[in-house]
Amino acid sequence: MSNESEKVPVEDTGRGQSTAASLSDESITNPTGINEKALLWKLDLRLLPPLTLLYLLSFLDRSNIGNAKLDGLTKDLKITGNQYLFALTIYFIGYVLFEIPCNIVLKRTTPKLWLPTLMLVWGIVATLLGVSQSFVGFLAARFFLGVTESGLFPGVVFYVSMWYKRTESHYRVALFLSAASLAGAFGGIFAYGIGFMKGVGGYNGWRWIFILEGLLTVFIAVVSYFLIHKYPSTAPFLTEPERAFIQARLKGTDANNSEEFAWSNVVAALKDYKCWLYGLGFHTMSLPLYTFSLFLPTIISELGYTAAQAQLLTVPPYAVATIITVLVAILAEKTHRHSPFVLASSSVAIIGYIILLSAPIKKPGVSYFGTILAAAGIYPSCAITKRATATAMTITIGNLVAVLGTQLYRPKTSPRWHLGHGFALGYLVANLLLQRHEAGEVPTEELVRSDEDVR
Repeated sequence: MSNESEKVPVEDTGRGQSTAASLSDESITNPTGINEKALLWKLDLRLLPPLTLLYLLSFLDRSNIGNAKLDGLTKDLKITGNQYLFALTIYFIGYVLFEIPCNIVLKRTTPKLWLPTLMLVWGIVATLLGVSQSFVGFLAARFFLGVTESGLFPGVVFYVSMWYKRTESHYRVALFLSAASLAGAFGGIFAYGIGFMKGVGGYNGWRWIFILEGLLTVFIAVVSYFLIHKYPSTAPFLTEPERAFIQARLKGTDANNSEEFAWSNVVAALKDYKCWLYGLGFHTMSLPLYTFSLFLPTIISELGYTAAQAQLLTVPPYAVATIITVLVAILAEKTHRHSPFVLASSSVAIIGYIILLSAPIKKPGVSYFGTILAAAGIYPSCAITKRATATAMTITIGNLVAVLGTQLYRPKTSPRWHLGHGFALGYLVANLLLQRHEAGEVPTEELVRSDEDVR
């Protein structure tokens, strides 16, 4: 190979999906002057932090209702137990109904415009939750919060695919999903501190939880217009050789796939049993994930702790979950396998729920330890499963089960919560059975190839 840099001709398709012409495999994998590992690290530093922050605030704004409940939400708005559950449910109805329309808008605009705009709008809606004066108004805000957040995760997955190879993007998505558990930790800390604002401006503490966290989202959304980039072909932090190299190494992948939509591809994906297996795997993890994040403050409070104590006690389970999620994502990437890690993580969560169902009521410390194990198992398992099934079909299946999950922790089942804990335990056991069926470990690339046209 010549030591002189080759000039790579680039043709722009008009959507930021440029292709490099006449490149040999050798020049793609090791072009003169381009250090691939250094370039990937450069992309990670520029792309992952803002994406992780977006997802963190998304999960924070959807789950902080559990913290607000402890600070007087239901009392002030005269919300009954069943009405509160419906307020949780309606979020996911809006989420599921508008997920596909939001994806269509994304494809017709750009991630640089669409993702920060989504965030700006949901931040405004989240703020309005704090000034709601009636249950009906609160319901309307929760519904539109689901609508505006529905395009974030699929949008981020699409955005990541524009920069990384398929196998590389799985790892990055798993890392950014760790923000879900990190959001829970921050939510507990914020709720504890904001609880002392009771009476400020004539507002109770729960209102300030929504207002301040919503305004934080609005602020980050404005900043995100400068942090989210369009595509590699226009990224200002890349040199021309780096842009050409990125486009060349992605040639033929989802990012540069110009194949038109065809219903035959959809039918083929629906007939592929691997799509359904992985979809069911994500389905079995979604219910424990959402029920845990929405009800943890209430579960801890019912163990006999005060509202302020319960807010703080939500932090350790999420902190442990965040650390383990990152470690598991790294190990899964290095070994190129995910089933063994999902099996191990789900087993830890199962032990946690068994403790929650069987621990003596008079020993809250034992039950609290069960919540730590549940978090330490749910979040890593869900991150690994979701990163391997990030397609429209599987995401929709997973979010539909969240509608069921919001109705399981009914007030009359307190403090043992047999119904909610029992369902979560059953779903985790089902996840184990599915993972055992996948013991042969079908390569994730095969799944994505078979389902990529359903996105």
